[in-house]
Amino acid sequence: MLRATAPRSIPVLSRVASDPDPPLAPDLFRSPRRSGSYTQGDATYLSLARSFSDPPDPAAIHRLLARMRLDPRRPFPERLFFPLFRAFSRSNLPLHALHLFDEMLPCFHCPPTVRSLNSALSALLSSPSSLPLALPFYSRALRSHPSISPNFLTSNLLLKALSHSPSSLDRAILLFRSLPSRDAYSYSTLIDSLSRFNRLDEALSLLDEMQLDGVPPTSVTFNSLLRSICRSGDLSRASKLTRYMLLKGCPPTTATYNTLIHALCLRDKLHSALSLLHRMARDGCQPNQITYGAIVDSLVKLRRPSDAHRVVTDMDAQGVRPNAFIYSALITGFFRCGDPDSAIRTWTVMIKRDIKPNTALYSAFIDGLCRHGRADEAEDLLAKMTADNCTPNVFTYTSLVLGHFQAGNSQRALATWSEMVRRGCEPNAVSYSTLIHGHCEGGSVDEGLMVWRDMLAKGCSPDVVAYGSMIRGLCVAGRLDESMRLFNDMLARGEPEPDVVIYNILFDGLLKDGNLTRAMDLLGRMLERGGCDPDEVTCNTFLRELGGDEQKVREFMEGLVVRLYNRGKVEGAAGIVGVMLAKNVPPEPTTWEMVLGGLCKGRRVRRGIDKCWIDVMRS
Repeated sequence: MLRATAPRSIPVLSRVASDPDPPLAPDLFRSPRRSGSYTQGDATYLSLARSFSDPPDPAAIHRLLARMRLDPRRPFPERLFFPLFRAFSRSNLPLHALHLFDEMLPCFHCPPTVRSLNSALSALLSSPSSLPLALPFYSRALRSHPSISPNFLTSNLLLKALSHSPSSLDRAILLFRSLPSRDAYSYSTLIDSLSRFNRLDEALSLLDEMQLDGVPPTSVTFNSLLRSICRSGDLSRASKLTRYMLLKGCPPTTATYNTLIHALCLRDKLHSALSLLHRMARDGCQPNQITYGAIVDSLVKLRRPSDAHRVVTDMDAQGVRPNAFIYSALITGFFRCGDPDSAIRTWTVMIKRDIKPNTALYSAFIDGLCRHGRADEAEDLLAKMTADNCTPNVFTYTSLVLGHFQAGNSQRALATWSEMVRRGCEPNAVSYSTLIHGHCEGGSVDEGLMVWRDMLAKGCSPDVVAYGSMIRGLCVAGRLDESMRLFNDMLARGEPEPDVVIYNILFDGLLKDGNLTRAMDLLGRMLERGGCDPDEVTCNTFLRELGGDEQKVREFMEGLVVRLYNRGKVEGAAGIVGVMLAKNVPPEPTTWEMVLGGLCKGRRVRRGIDKCWIDVMRS
């Protein structure tokens, strides 16, 4: 909190006071003449202040202020300081603006008015880190300058300051209620904060109150609400609000469309998102990098990188330049779909277009190369990354460790791990999992256990991959009791929850050891916990033990279906039915009826929701 102390000059100002090349000649304003409130040279100072503020040049501003302070008797006009406040705001130097306000009267003989107070507050609000200082500064400013009379803009600025965190939001509401009048900015500020902090019902009530108060809502107001609704996944409610927005004469903006398209892409409703993209162009809203980025990312996640590449080509044709995020999604998509050559071509195009890759993009490309057996090329790229002053992180090195292990070069993998630690990259759960997996896959189970103990000693909790790798290694080495102890330790910790892969590893180990009873007991525990469902691998593992006895196979599979259905796992039960059909073991008619009835109910509801959404978007 700011203390009410005597104003101090900024240290920078005292340093530049002796600058050998000040912006003004020392004798230019010697013995300035006054005419009323005008002093000779005011216009020159104002011209310099405006010049150094647009574009902002903080160093030149400090030199100008230092020169002004050399004349302690000269009164400076308040209008000279307004461009300086704006410059500090645009330069993300809010504390410099605060100190300038404190120096106006003692150093420049200019009593600040509410305009200076508002300018300093605006500068503080330009930086999220300085938002908590706004209210203490305001209180201190009023104590130091009782003649300042706050106005409506002051109240709105304080409202924004109080709305920055959940802890002060209730105080913002109290301030809002105390305002004698409110404008669209007041309402939009509070609605945005309520929406961001998941108080959506209050935000919607405030929208209704806004209109009863005779204040027409703006697109900014609706966009805040839409973002919150879309985050909750309620697309039907979002579509209703969009219609309401149109009825109130607020045409959707690019931000509106981006919010809706992003929400549709997150819910895998790509067709609706593309329809909205075309409608956006018809409505005269130009798609931007955010719009195209959401669609490219969605196509990549649907394993359609070629279609994503066509979207990028169309984006170029529309005059929107792809950025590093879009290229990163595209490159990652090609790697995931097994097309490293297209990923490399995309990288080459990106470099030719002078788009400088950052650490995340370099790391994604290195990871893709390593996963496709090109660890040597990845090493070359790591050297290029370092030469570009781009610092590799733990993800970069972990990808290389994995690549060398997959190539059968454990020595280089361990050397890369050592380099990672030497460079100060602290191993995380993923990197430990990779090292454990590499040791266990290579048959070095004891080395894997040593890494496991080191991970626990460093306070790093194993993830599901680490558990799976260690349990598999112990099972393959015939150390079944140790693997079960590790599994029970995992259950006791409660996190992470074992997945179907870990269960299948243990099923396989127990059955190969001839212990069908323990395997069936473990299957029962799996169904009771409900964290995951048996899959085709689970069925095949048990069917291998049951042999060709069709009756036993049918009883086992039917039992799985019923137990899953009774626990509300309709999709899991349907998956087992699919395995039965693939193995030419059709379920009993009652089982058919039970599973199909459960599936049709859920899908009918989903189809209805999808149809409603498409109808809304087409209207």
